[in-house]
Amino acid sequence: MSPVLRVRELGRRDYEPLWRQMQSFSDQRHAGTADELWLVEHAPVFTLGLNGKPEHLLHPRGIPVVHTDRGGQVTYHGPGQAVVYTLLDLRRLGLGPRQLVTALEGAVIALLAGCGVRAQARPEAPGVYVDGAKIAALGLRVRRGCCYHGLSLNVDMDLEPFSRINPCGYPGMKVTQVRDLAIADELPPLRRRLADHVAAALGLEVEWWGGPATKESA
Repeated sequence: MSPVLRVRELGRRDYEPLWRQMQSFSDQRHAGTADELWLVEHAPVFTLGLNGKPEHLLHPRGIPVVHTDRGGQVTYHGPGQAVVYTLLDLRRLGLGPRQLVTALEGAVIALLAGCGVRAQARPEAPGVYVDGAKIAALGLRVRRGCCYHGLSLNVDMDLEPFSRINPCGYPGMKVTQVRDLAIADELPPLRRRLADHVAAALGLEVEWWGGPATKESA
């Protein structure tokens, strides 16, 4: 059997407390800690990466802005978006950051292909695109050979807040979502299938867990 990847469905969570929980989980993990995916939906929030330039945040207009420790520029999270956080021991998996990005992009591409939609990655701009419009964004943090943060897939959401930023630092970048591609699948089952594709891309066996990670369960 392949090594285990624990998958937790956490429902809708505020961004910053969950980010701090990811940091804590990563700081406390040890050689025997299982890798995990956290599936979540966020309340509206803009997040700015470590090297994010404030000028890419155009008009927040009441949506909170969190300066976080992932890579990349600015993005938006909100209801109707599938967020998959990847808490992984990259050394144990034998992966570098670029290989992980490729695996995550491939998981999204495979998911959409199964729905009859052709998507692509761009070497110069991490993420997944359909007809030139961005449908999934990636941002990671690697510390001591382990990573957290992950990817977000636009499923069935209000895309208007993306017009208030330069998505991922690209002025005028078009953004799309699953709902607008004639895919009728609801968010929860689509998010679970995405988790399955991520596990397959990493060569791991999914093990579904119910609640938030704790020191004891690590």
